[in-house]
Amino acid sequence: MAGGGACIAEARRFATDFLARARTDHGVPVSARATDLTQLVVSELVTNAHKYAPGPLLLELRITDGVVAVSVHDGVGARPVARSVDPHRVGQHGLEIVMAVAQEFRVDLEPPGKRVTASIALAP
Repeated sequence: MAGGGACIAEARRFATDFLARARTDHGVPVSARATDLTQLVVSELVTNAHKYAPGPLLLELRITDGVVAVSVHDGVGARPVARSVDPHRVGQHGLEIVMAVAQEFRVDLEPPGKRVTASIALAP
């Protein structure tokens, strides 16, 4: 993806279409909750990459063993840091949210930047 504000909406549509095709074309059970959480995670990870990493980003979705892995690759070789919980802070809760809803969360430093991956169970 080339970045820009429109890439966030484009990424959400891509994720929704990906899960719909997995369900209809391949018979993968995908709950409505999984679709909603995947859209949320995609939105947060792509937003973070767009805001904090100059240059292009790559969104990758992969289904394995009943889980969708959402990975965003960007060009900054620094790990994102979740802020401490602060109910009075307005905004900047995206990484906290992703970590709360993901079954697994990890950051891999890979030249020329990093890959942030969050995994979400497809069935309740």
